[in-house]
Amino acid sequence: MTTLVASAERTIPAPVDTLYDYVADFREHHPRILPPAFSDFRVDEGGIGVGTVTSSKFRMGGQTEVVRTRVSRVERGRLIEEVVLDRPMTTTFAFTPNASGATVRIETTWQPGHGIRGVLERLFAPTQLARIYADELRRLEAYAVARQ
Repeated sequence: MTTLVASAERTIPAPVDTLYDYVADFREHHPRILPPAFSDFRVDEGGIGVGTVTSSKFRMGGQTEVVRTRVSRVERGRLIEEVVLDRPMTTTFAFTPNASGATVRIETTWQPGHGIRGVLERLFAPTQLARIYADELRRLEAYAVARQ
């Protein structure tokens, strides 16, 4: 079966630990960097670290669905991985320090649906999702710069 991948990456002039903390804190900071594609975001369990469960409405390609995720793995200052609870989909936030601050990468891998939905998903979803992630990274940068 085909695996789809969508990603975006941005170098942000802020310390890697600060950026990691903003993304990892799903109660206080993470909601402030989410693009308009996400709405009604809430934390159902936890808030920071493995086991955090969130839910939100996600709109892409004219469709809105409720998405529930669980943080499944963390490497402090380097990586946050979350899985969607009802489909084979994993999103990774990776943080790499560099001379300018840090490079942050958001990447999602998933199995497309079947039938016509799967065909449309293969054709359009990776590009649309990459744009949403690019917007999220711009918002993360603006948030981090404003708080320095």
